[in-house]
Amino acid sequence: MHCCSKLDMNPRTGFLPFHVPDIGDEEISAVAEVLRSGWLTTGPKVQAFEHAFASYIGAPHAVAVNSGTAALHLALEAIGLAEGDDVLVPTMTFTATAEVVTYFRARPVLVDCEPDTLNLDPAGLERAITPRSRVIIPVHYAGHVCDMNRILPVAREHRLKVVEDAAHALPARYHGEMAGMLGDLACFSFYATKTLCTGEGGMVTTANSEYAERVRMMSLHGISKDAWKRYSAEGSWYYEILSPGFKYNMTDIAAALGLVQLGKCGRMLESRRRIAEIYNQAFRGMRGVVTP
Repeated sequence: MHCCSKLDMNPRTGFLPFHVPDIGDEEISAVAEVLRSGWLTTGPKVQAFEHAFASYIGAPHAVAVNSGTAALHLALEAIGLAEGDDVLVPTMTFTATAEVVTYFRARPVLVDCEPDTLNLDPAGLERAITPRSRVIIPVHYAGHVCDMNRILPVAREHRLKVVEDAAHALPARYHGEMAGMLGDLACFSFYATKTLCTGEGGMVTTANSEYAERVRMMSLHGISKDAWKRYSAEGSWYYEILSPGFKYNMTDIAAALGLVQLGKCGRMLESRRRIAEIYNQAFRGMRGVVTP
């Protein structure tokens, strides 16, 4: 068995860190305000974050959850994915995209990706469709939105639902429209390495009110009301369990971070573009390296 010395366990020095979230005094103050308020779980900050996020991308509905994985799981549950169904997913993605499909005893069908974008190949998509195909999950890899003008007609032709995995894609646009408004539902991640960071967190967006209502209910044990609606001054303690659900709700602590980060999205995007261009210039012409 290999044993690591203390020296082995220390992080490398003199090299770029894997990722450092852009967290400043404004985020710290926002979280401190929530801690002092005494209301830490799903409450007014979550509601404010949902409304602000929906407005930002132009979605009629946004439901905050505690991870991008939870968002994907709830989106597939809302559209009624069932055992034996096929879900088309790209080969280039994080495990969660395919993993959540197996929660339903459904089958993830891998579709190859385009070599230049690393996004799902629309030509390969048509070849992968089976009589059991039910859903397409296009992943907008590294902020580059999939070729939705080719994917959406395929979905319509075969009567497939489209759930965007937009974990990398805030605030990306496709022909002027925000990622997250292109399919039946969209799922965002606010993990520490994402373009908007709440530590852990996610969001489901949709134009379908029935999907939104289902996602919201199932994100909190199938309860008809969240804690804020039950215990705030305007609320009522009475609630019902409408269906066995999950514990996927976002906290006000995470939402406070999200609200501040959302206000910085544009600035952070420009900063990332400047840094990316530095790398593109440095790698341009280098043998064996392909720049975007």
